[in-house]
Amino acid sequence: MSNLLLVEDETRMREVIKMLLSDLPLNIFEACDGAEALDIFNSETIQMVITDLKLPKIGGMDVLKQIKDVKPEVPVIVITAFGSIDNAVEAIHQGAFDYVTKPFTEDKLRSCVKKAMEISRLTSEVQYLRREIEGKYAFNNIVGNSCEICEILRLAGEVSHRDTTVLITGESGTGKELLSRATHINSARSKRPFLPVNCAAIPAPLLEAELFGHEKGAFTGAHQLKKGKFELAAGGTLFLDEIGDMQLDVQAKFLRVLESKSIERLGGHRTIATDVRIIAATNKDLEKMVSEGKFREDLYYRISVFPIRIPPLRERRDDIPLLSQYFINEFSTTFGRRPPIMSDRVMEMLYNHPWKGNIRELRNVLERAMILTKGDQITARHVILHESHGKPLGELNLDQIVELLIREHRIGLEDMEKKYIQYAMEISSNNVSKAARLLGLSRATLRYRLDKM
Repeated sequence: MSNLLLVEDETRMREVIKMLLSDLPLNIFEACDGAEALDIFNSETIQMVITDLKLPKIGGMDVLKQIKDVKPEVPVIVITAFGSIDNAVEAIHQGAFDYVTKPFTEDKLRSCVKKAMEISRLTSEVQYLRREIEGKYAFNNIVGNSCEICEILRLAGEVSHRDTTVLITGESGTGKELLSRATHINSARSKRPFLPVNCAAIPAPLLEAELFGHEKGAFTGAHQLKKGKFELAAGGTLFLDEIGDMQLDVQAKFLRVLESKSIERLGGHRTIATDVRIIAATNKDLEKMVSEGKFREDLYYRISVFPIRIPPLRERRDDIPLLSQYFINEFSTTFGRRPPIMSDRVMEMLYNHPWKGNIRELRNVLERAMILTKGDQITARHVILHESHGKPLGELNLDQIVELLIREHRIGLEDMEKKYIQYAMEISSNNVSKAARLLGLSRATLRYRLDKM
């Protein structure tokens, strides 16, 4: 039920309004003048207001202004006399949600109130979600007590209050996006959007349109105008993940935007000013890429104003017990059960594992363990670790080899097939029949695939 403040100096009119709204889920507070209205508003939790503009002591326009100064999210419906539309327009300019004129119809009043109730409900949900997000991504929710993590949090805390461009480096799964979100949440831009863009997941032609937007008809399929991430993140933070995968031509355009603080949509000629803070992240060695000509040197120095390196989990093993307990508690809450304890053997296994997948891998391992264990203790038989890391290839089984090729080396099916065929042809001295036998294929099938290649 929502709390509504009804401000009207005429007793009969208050009674009429209360009667018209009697079937709605509203708890109505009444005030007969502006001063009483403000006292009630400041002492009660009010979700919406209906106020006449003509009030004794403090006028309705002043009531509106003071409410908007304190709680701008509260919708205010103003009531004005017939023929005083100018007052209603001014009230809208001052932040009023809507207005009704006397004499008003039942449908008009109820329609305004229902819309205001929906706006109030959505606003409350947004505020709740914002508090949840801010709590989740606060610096104190980044788990770890090692010297490395403490230094990272110190650096991020110092730079969060400035608009300085930040470059976060580290292996996949170390928490680069988590740190970037925490930096945004703790900045002056926290009320504005945080928009992540994965540069590795978007092909170069589409990445340009994704960042800068495009005009209608800019290219085939551009059926309508689309704003890019630079426009959508106005006043907030743009997080460019895996920036090392950004193609050179897009790098050049991105650099120009950073220097000019303006963009042009694809197919457009109008210059649009931008106001975004850039946080970039990569798991690649950008300095090496610069020396190899794969990343622009000028862009590298432009984005690495304030570099922060997150070390892999194997370099901060002291955080493993704390992280493990954090994930156990998290999954226990999700599964609705008491947190099981981890045996000494399990902690030894977790501490000594190489963690090529870093924190993400640790989280996955513990989620599986929580599913497998039915009692109050996680034992070694519940913990499934991928032991393929660091072993000679000859000691791996087929499943481990496949995992290594896909998870670690990111080799796709087409590349795998091509390499298989090339190697088979090489060791068979380009004899198609022999290569086909090695691959378990018919000669015609291999010939078809060679032609396709």
